[in-house]
Amino acid sequence: MNTQHRVLRGRTRGIAAITASGAALALLLSGCAGQGSGGGNDTNAEGKIVLDFWNGFTGPDGPALQQVVDDFNASQDEVEVKTNIMPWDTLYQKVLTSVAGNDGPDIIAMSATRIPQFADEGLFMELDDYYEDADNDTDALAPAAVEASIYDGANYGVPVNYAPMMMYYNKDLFTAAGLDPEAPPTTWEEFAGMVPKLSVDENGDGKPEQYAIALADHETVPIFPSLLWGTGGSIVSEDGTTSTLGDPESIEALDFWVSMVREQQAAPVGLNGADADKLFQTGKAAIEIVGPWMTTGFDEAGLNYGLAKPFAGPADDAVLADVVSMGLPANTDDATKDAAYQFFAYWNSVDGQTTWANGSGFPPTRADVADKVTESPYPAIFGAPDVADSARVLMPGVAAGGPILETVFTPALQRALNGEGTVEDIFTEASAQVQAELDR
Repeated sequence: MNTQHRVLRGRTRGIAAITASGAALALLLSGCAGQGSGGGNDTNAEGKIVLDFWNGFTGPDGPALQQVVDDFNASQDEVEVKTNIMPWDTLYQKVLTSVAGNDGPDIIAMSATRIPQFADEGLFMELDDYYEDADNDTDALAPAAVEASIYDGANYGVPVNYAPMMMYYNKDLFTAAGLDPEAPPTTWEEFAGMVPKLSVDENGDGKPEQYAIALADHETVPIFPSLLWGTGGSIVSEDGTTSTLGDPESIEALDFWVSMVREQQAAPVGLNGADADKLFQTGKAAIEIVGPWMTTGFDEAGLNYGLAKPFAGPADDAVLADVVSMGLPANTDDATKDAAYQFFAYWNSVDGQTTWANGSGFPPTRADVADKVTESPYPAIFGAPDVADSARVLMPGVAAGGPILETVFTPALQRALNGEGTVEDIFTEASAQVQAELDR
């Protein structure tokens, strides 16, 4: 596992500015998902403390999460956790206004790369005392899963999951293309050589009916940004203070992949994450790089697919890993905090992680349950040592990481993919915008 330096930044952005800009949007979104009860010590008719748990597990892994919650609720008579599930983008937008307005969730799950943004605003509570309590058995947790939510020297999260991305490939499409179904590409060069066989334009209208890869460019796990690592590039420096998006190594990677999409038609332009999943699931893309949450959906679709470590770039074989962590609003009272800690400990217990891994396909957050995960082969595949050794989290500890992806990188990528300028010009300009975000 590649370790990353912690970023030390002051909390310079004001809550008022964010709540003002997001107020209208929050009102619109309130009709899309139920409002949380949060911000107080709510109890039910049985006297249990009720915790409203916001998360974005809308996919095939949702039932496994709900099962662990149900098991926790049945395991004791003091706390009841109620899940409030919504799309991740909706959750991020709602959290800004609901937490600042003291009318939000009691527990919030989100990508650990987003936590610094909220911690920087003073919206999340430091959770170091959770890790200091030996009863919580946190020494058993994977260090990378724990360290992902550290910001400014403090930990603001407790892991829900740790998931390296893997390459799914459709064996039937490989066979039909005359390729070995047991030999997926291991390098960018090998992939490029397969694209003419896997992107198929049967009627010659210039729009393939089948693509080599389903590669989303917005509203998705940040696969495209992680491809910069393959040439030694990145969006920001390791210490999180300097934009590197315009560096030669980053431009090299972007040139390669924009060319693959635009000129070689390796993937469609304009896919979001759900589109990419559907393209692969319906047999219209030969490859997708995504996390373990899709194993259930692809199995149910009856796909004949294999799993392999994603193809390596010419300079690095780094693999994107995503950690989802649970955090608490900064204004959480002691009773609610203690109740949440009970749930955190159960979630990451042997029982909780066995149920989660068996039901979701995610590798467990702790290694000592591997022999208990017998109902699914996927945790062992996604947690394989060679994958874990190459896994990295995108922009850990960078408070501006979320805004950089949403307002700078993604729009620049879409302009490049749509031919609205050269890669070098577009991303040199975007690099200056990244630096402006870092300097705020």
